[in-house]
Amino acid sequence: MTGSARLHESVPALLHEALTLYWDNPRATERLRHYLDRFDEPLRIAIAGPWRSGKSTLLNAILGEEVAPVEPADGGPLHTWYEDGPEPGATAYSAEGSAWELPVVRSTGALRVELGGWRSTQVSEVVVRWPTRVLRHTTLMEMPAVSPAEEGDSPTATKVVRDADAVLYLTRDGRDTDLRFLRALREGVVGRSAPVNTLLVLARADELGGGRVDALVTAKQLARRQAQDPGVRPLCMGTVPVAGLVALAGRVLGETEFAALLRLAELPKDELATALLSADRFVETRFTTGRGTGGSHAAVDHAPVPDAALRRALLERFGLFGLRLATTLIRTGATTRAGLAAELVRRSGLTDLRESIARYFTDRREVLKARSALAALERVLRTDPRPGAADLHTRIEQVLASAHDFRELRLLATLRDPRTKLDAELAAEAYRLVGGNGTSLAVRLELEQDADAGQLWERGVDALYRWQAQAEDPLLRPDQRQVARVVRRSVEGMLAELRAGWSLH
Repeated sequence: MTGSARLHESVPALLHEALTLYWDNPRATERLRHYLDRFDEPLRIAIAGPWRSGKSTLLNAILGEEVAPVEPADGGPLHTWYEDGPEPGATAYSAEGSAWELPVVRSTGALRVELGGWRSTQVSEVVVRWPTRVLRHTTLMEMPAVSPAEEGDSPTATKVVRDADAVLYLTRDGRDTDLRFLRALREGVVGRSAPVNTLLVLARADELGGGRVDALVTAKQLARRQAQDPGVRPLCMGTVPVAGLVALAGRVLGETEFAALLRLAELPKDELATALLSADRFVETRFTTGRGTGGSHAAVDHAPVPDAALRRALLERFGLFGLRLATTLIRTGATTRAGLAAELVRRSGLTDLRESIARYFTDRREVLKARSALAALERVLRTDPRPGAADLHTRIEQVLASAHDFRELRLLATLRDPRTKLDAELAAEAYRLVGGNGTSLAVRLELEQDADAGQLWERGVDALYRWQAQAEDPLLRPDQRQVARVVRRSVEGMLAELRAGWSLH
């Protein structure tokens, strides 16, 4: 969009002006050049959350391969980067900046990084290189666990603000102790004016509602309530429930695990359900060998019931909820490995999360990089105030106020507020036009991807007239007219982009 193009030009211009102003401050100029370079680098997404919130599991599920966690000898906090590379490898860095290569062991779909006896006090960061399509345009960062007491200038929050363009914050239920961390990310004018780079993830959604098969339904209801919570809504773009363990199990499901699940699904339903009441009971139960009533799978008719060791491995991979879900899916028709894997991923919520990451983060990567650069510039100005700094600070505020890309992202969050009370059809159209379903012209204007410029123009003009009328309707409330003005500006930008394309021909 033309708005992001202007933002991509105005923010580097501000950084270059700041380099001139701070020519005698090596630390400031190094930081400013770093953020200029980041415009040409992959988007950085931090995965943060409290201890045992499922960060490593979710990261592996997103990658579709097991590469996390990387753990020091003392089990202490570690900041780990995962980026694309021509071959698997890992580099450790000390706080003083020295670096050394770490031994890695690769097996099918998995990577183990050997930190040996190194402790968290000796290793500041580890960069893991892993060749995968997911990391070609995105760098994922697993942050140290967030303490429940952390707020303000916490070490983890400082790292996120400094290094990340976007944040996936993992929580069990979005309680206030978790939200403190999100408030800590809203430092300065940029953080308060553009809190558009965070998604809240209910990453252990399978544990809600007692781990029943309908646990994800409960999790989605909680996510909807949080979308309307005035304490949560200003801090993030949305809440997405994900059963991380199930998502990872679906992404890496192997033939041995699938065959064992088929055999479990053949057991009598009541017998299996009783065994799945607890982890110990599932491992220790002496199952019958007769066929159950769950269906007919001749290929496993005479296969033995998985032994205790295999059941323990299945439990670690799937969890009780995942085993209940997988065997239920097999009984209801998911009788191939590919089919079961696809259903597990879909029902885990991972598909929704990946779509949200694309919609709010990767499709807006230039906007989020510009936001990171503005926040960095603001910190430099605040740390070293000098003549000329006030003018740059004013310019930052002007960019934040005028950049339409930020307005679109803020509106996407606003449209989740039931107090906006737009007509449902208009609200859906507004969401689509400002890029909620995707940022391409065709998607925004609800046309096929191969639609020609004439079709796009006709649909855009029609939307412009409609939203111009909404913006000027005296019967609407001021906040509703403001929504209409933002949508109108988005449509104007699309038409301007089409005109610019014609002028090139």
